Amino acid sequence: MIRRAAPPEVWRASGFVTQAPAAAQASRSGLRRWGLLGAALGALGGVLAFAPAAWLAAATARGSEQRLLLAEARGTVWSGSAVPVLTGGAGSRSAAALPGRLHWRLGWRAGALELRLRQACCLNDAPRLRLTPGLQRQQLELLADVDLTAAPAPATGGALPVVGQWPADWLAGLGTPWNTVQLDGLLRLATAGLRFERDQGHWRIVGSAVLDGIDIASRLSTLPTLGSYRIRLDGAGPDADGVRLVLGAIAGALQLRADGGWSDDGLRLRGEAHAAPGAESALDNLLNLIGRRQGARSLIAIG
Repeated sequence: MIRRAAPPEVWRASGFVTQAPAAAQASRSGLRRWGLLGAALGALGGVLAFAPAAWLAAATARGSEQRLLLAEARGTVWSGSAVPVLTGGAGSRSAAALPGRLHWRLGWRAGALELRLRQACCLNDAPRLRLTPGLQRQQLELLADVDLTAAPAPATGGALPVVGQWPADWLAGLGTPWNTVQLDGLLRLATAGLRFERDQGHWRIVGSAVLDGIDIASRLSTLPTLGSYRIRLDGAGPDADGVRLVLGAIAGALQLRADGGWSDDGLRLRGEAHAAPGAESALDNLLNLIGRRQGARSLIAIG
């Protein structure tokens, strides 16, 4: 038996006619909202994917209080290049740029942001910086992908792989006292891995690194070179605070030795400097500037 459809007046009386369009309108409104949300997320993803390198340059300048600038930034936040410049800070007239461009590639890998750096003049085999974010605890690691079978020079920190090397005169861009001392030579950083951990606002350093100054010279001395020097940094470990620093001379006319540490209270260093036999007169003025004179020695006291 075929059932007869109810007349239109019954539909209207039951409210079906008004309810069906209202449901359709609500559905269309929901679809519009989802469409707008999708468009907003797509636009946000596009902005993030093509975020200009200038954004990273601005963040670097703010984070370093204008002491490290990424000039002439090109590309994006994720893949770009710039010229690294050291300055004395906001309002300073001192500035020094490295030769060539620094190239970077930033991406997400194994739950961490990984930054790979490359610069022909100064960085070896694309060292990596890995930032592991967290609400209470963050971790920043410096990793070097270097062939350890290559025999390093005696002043590269023994078996530690070399991460990079920079001209010492780049430090003049930081202003006083570096622009007065006007160092020349090569600065070389070696480490097998250095980790910076931040737990509830407190920083801790784990690992070790060696910074060598090779054939260092200064305009404050008439000698062609003062010597070669090494600063060793040893983190206190995962359960302790502070960093131990040891400064020593590898060779040269200016003999230095000092040790101390770096903690939340700042840098503390104690030691002495003196001239090697035959270089006393050439280093007399420089020894006066290094610290408090006590006979032939200059006493170093920082912090």
